[in-house]
Amino acid sequence: MSTAPVVFALLAMLAWGVWAVLADAATQSTSPTVAMIVSYLVGTALAGAYVLTRTEPVSYTRDGVLLAVAAGVFSGVAAVAFYAGLERGSTGVVTTVSALYFVVAAALGVVLFDEPVTLQRVGGVGFAVAAVALLAN
Repeated sequence: MSTAPVVFALLAMLAWGVWAVLADAATQSTSPTVAMIVSYLVGTALAGAYVLTRTEPVSYTRDGVLLAVAAGVFSGVAAVAFYAGLERGSTGVVTTVSALYFVVAAALGVVLFDEPVTLQRVGGVGFAVAAVALLAN
């Protein structure tokens, strides 16, 4: 197995961790709505720059674009909920509880894509949920 996916996943983990802390800090001196919009506009600009600098051609299908639109809707709902949570509560609670999104993704993977349910995976999710519960208190 290539190490590249793990390296990119670690980079994403690090970036999302820093993003959560900076998002909370931003909401201390500006409206959470403004912080959210600015954060996502900058993120969208970076994603656009990434696409423009790729040497491979960009390909797409109608179904792929429709799924991306649906993903964007859920991403937007998550962003609004995340920033609303920061406005009303503790960074530690909001970030750790929202980090459980992977449990939803794992369950949907089993239901929609017939991914196997193994004792190791169930244990991993269980320990992660326990860790988040401990951190959120």
